[in-house]
Formats: sequence, structure tokens, C-alpha cells
Amino acid sequence: MMNTMTPENLTVAIAVPLEAEHVEAIKAAHPAVCVLYDPELLPPERFPADHAGDPAFARTPEQEARYWDMLRSADVLYGFPNENAAGLAKIAASGKVRWIQAMAAGAGGAVKAANLSEAGLQRIAVTSSAGVHGLPLAEFAMMGVLNGFKRTAEMAADQAARHWPELRTPTRLVSGSNLVITGLGEIGVATARLARAMGMNVSGTKRTVKPVSGVGTVTDADGLPALLANADALVNTLPGTPYTEKMINAGIFAAMKPGTVVVNVGRGTVIDEDALLDALDNGQVSYACLDVFAVEPLPRNSRLWGHPRVMVSPHTSALSGAENRLIAGRFIENLSRFQAGEPLLHVVDPVHFY
Repeated sequence: MMNTMTPENLTVAIAVPLEAEHVEAIKAAHPAVCVLYDPELLPPERFPADHAGDPAFARTPEQEARYWDMLRSADVLYGFPNENAAGLAKIAASGKVRWIQAMAAGAGGAVKAANLSEAGLQRIAVTSSAGVHGLPLAEFAMMGVLNGFKRTAEMAADQAARHWPELRTPTRLVSGSNLVITGLGEIGVATARLARAMGMNVSGTKRTVKPVSGVGTVTDADGLPALLANADALVNTLPGTPYTEKMINAGIFAAMKPGTVVVNVGRGTVIDEDALLDALDNGQVSYACLDVFAVEPLPRNSRLWGHPRVMVSPHTSALSGAENRLIAGRFIENLSRFQAGEPLLHVVDPVHFY
């Protein structure tokens, strides 16, 4: 799919908001590459790593024409045009681009939504930021486990009510407990590392079953119920694909040991939310920490908002002040590979879209 290209005839266009210091880092690492960057054409960031930028931003017709002329002249894009699937579809149909660095770790959803032709999927490589978010997501996942084990939801409710319970309720010990991770990719492995540091016994699932350092048992999805029979906590890191949709369903919740803590930092479609609510109500699940949902933003009428043993996070657990720097560093490395005709890191699968 990729031919060797010399830096002298390679053009990169920055299609999404990015701080000038990171643009300069790309230029400094690849001084012979033409890097096109016009902040006037990009919406301002509202917060660090705000890849879509301010939704109130609008280009003039002249700016819109300049934006697309810039992108169509590039071999490589940093970000999807306008950071959406429609922009990807438009550039694929009219540009010469051959590689796009996506900002999201789960970029497969946008690639699928762009509905590119088979020829387009073969011509354009899309790389995700998978791995960049591994540590922030792993830290969030462990926060969720700790919240569940240490009863922070109950403490917060008591504090809000200025209620000092007459009976003292013990919390659960993390060390020595059993954690199951669905999806032992980079995020799952980072979570396993933190969990082991706290003394947890870790097992998990992987589509292609093979040993993972520090993980006791690795199985495929068919082996998940057996793992959960002895688990104290479940962390999901799986992407949203047709194969994972509602994979964690009523049958899986029924296989859990009563009182299991559930954390989701993968995709919301992996968990059947109605089944999760039933499991929370009947005690199979003692606490759920959720950063992702089947529909986002989470509808105002969702029972998850008001459930006393649910934490709702607005899909922000991966965000950190270092994100843009880390993605730019990943891009710099892959740009060297692209020029040399070597395989790119973290290419989105054009069949399964993850």
C-alpha cells in the first residue's frame, strides 16, 4: 500500500487544532518535509487536546476554499478534516492523501462511518492514537475499582446528607482480589500493570489468545464467564465493533460473582446498559464506573444518571494536558516509517475497523 517517498516531495497538512510548538516539533524532526499549517483556518481549542475545536467557529467562504485546497495538496494529514467522518469521506474522494493520523484511539468508528470504497480503504492508511491514552485510561480504571471497593459513592451520599452512620461498614481490600480485563491491548496491559502493583491477580480476554506478561490467564471471549465466576472487578477496554456489541450482557452479568465492580473505559456499545442496570439492582454488580455510553451524550432520561452506585464520566478519562505532545511524537515516529516505506504503527483495520 505504501511506496518509499523522499522528504523533498512529501507534504503534510495539519487539519485540526494543534499548538504551534507541536507543529514546530514535527518540522524540526523532519526539516525536509513540507508542513502546511494555518491556524487561521482551524477552530481554537477550548481545552487541551480539543481536536474538534470551538463549535462556534466558522470559516468564511474564502477560508473554506483555502482549507480544502491545503488538504487536497497533501500526501499526509494530521487529523481528519473538520475532525469528522464527513471530512474523511470528502478528502478521500478528492485528494491525493495516502495516510491520515487520527486523533482518537478508537478511530475505526469514524473510518467506518465515512463509508469509503474498498479502493479508498486500500489507498489511504489511517493510524490511530492507540496507546497514547493508555496510562490516563488505566489510572481512571483503577480509580473506578478503588471507588467500588472503598464505597466512595456511599460516603459521598452520607456527606451530602450530613449523616454519620451508627454502624461502621468495612470496605474491601484491593490487594489479593481478582481483576478481569476484557481487551488486553495497550490500554488493558497498562491497566494490568497498575493493578498488579496494587497486589491484584489479573486475568483477561484477547481476540488472539497468547500469553501476556503479568496476566495469569488469557482467554478469548468464550472463556469470559468462567473468569468472572471468581472475579471481584471487571474492566472493559474493548473497542466498539460488530463483534463486541453488547458482549457484556445479561448472561455475562449472571456469570459474575455477586458484588462485582464494573468499569468501562472502552466503548459504551460493549455493555448492554439495561442488563447492567438490572445487575446493579439485583446486587450482581455493586458499583459501576462508566466513561463511555451506547449513546453520547448520555440521554437526560437515562437511569444511569441518578443511580446511587454509578459514576457517570462524560467520556473524558483519556484527556490529559500531555495528549497533543504524545500524539505529535507518535506522528513524528510514523512519519519516518512512512518515508521509508515501512509498516506504520497502529493502523486501523479496514475490515474490522479497530
